[in-house]
Amino acid sequence: MILELKNIYKDYETDAVPVPVLKDVSLQVEKGEYVAIMGPSGSGKSTLMNIIGCLDLPTSGEYYLDGENVLSLSDNALSDIRCRKVGFVFQQFQLLPGETAIQNVMLPLSFSNTPRNKRRDIAAEALARVGLSDRMDFYPRQLSGGQKQRVAIARALVNDPSIILADEPTGALDQKSGKSVMELFEKLNDEGVTIVIITHDKNVAARAKRLLHIIDGEIYEDEGTNGNIG
Repeated sequence: MILELKNIYKDYETDAVPVPVLKDVSLQVEKGEYVAIMGPSGSGKSTLMNIIGCLDLPTSGEYYLDGENVLSLSDNALSDIRCRKVGFVFQQFQLLPGETAIQNVMLPLSFSNTPRNKRRDIAAEALARVGLSDRMDFYPRQLSGGQKQRVAIARALVNDPSIILADEPTGALDQKSGKSVMELFEKLNDEGVTIVIITHDKNVAARAKRLLHIIDGEIYEDEGTNGNIG
């Protein structure tokens, strides 16, 4: 089991009044799964993504990531688990404009104690994996939107994380580039990479092998899929 959430609640305080955002969310993701979590704006999907990515903590419940009890970890340990276990892919790419593609991909390696003399080779291998060997020394301004997202995916892969967590990964792309990125996710999943995509786009969600819906902070399995909700 890569990811397990049990009875997760998340409240935010507004004028000292708790506002529930997630309500008794339980789910399991097995190694090698390709899962989409789909919901409209305000459904709680961004809050759920932040909790899965160890960027935020729930008000109550249990969370295990690759066997580790996330909610028992210190801030430093949470930073470490984000670096080692989760590869993030964001809608707006989040690339450093003053760094080349390979320098952007190398960045997570500097936080994971990877020997300096090995970082470039590892990053180059990740860029080759996403089809960008010929763009390693290009800056983000020299890349198309689809190429920028491929760099971001290579950066997410570079530490060999337990899970790739993608937030609206085609939201800033044209249709052709978006299709290409989704085909890349499918290829990576076929290679054994565990992927969770957060999206409001039904076309993106439909390409996953398992579909969950989040509505008003509650999560439901799509009737047409065979996945498991705890």
